[in-house]
Amino acid sequence: MDCNERILIDIEKLDESFEKVESIKLSQEEKEIIKRAENYKEDCKYYLEKGDELTSFGCITYAHGLIDAILLNHHIN
Repeated sequence: MDCNERILIDIEKLDESFEKVESIKLSQEEKEIIKRAENYKEDCKYYLEKGDELTSFGCITYAHGLIDAILLNHHIN
């Protein structure tokens, strides 16, 4: 699997995590965190299109961390 494929898989996994978050009653601060994660996902796609896989991977990894923290805080796997 090359880096490009790995990033595309990570985008799919992030979308699955976003679906989990939809069932949570979020605070205003958490909504802002979700928005930041969405922005990082868009940045990920932008850099991937530009051929900058390293920055793209960094963006998607950061987005995952933000969403994972919210899921962990609400005791959702």
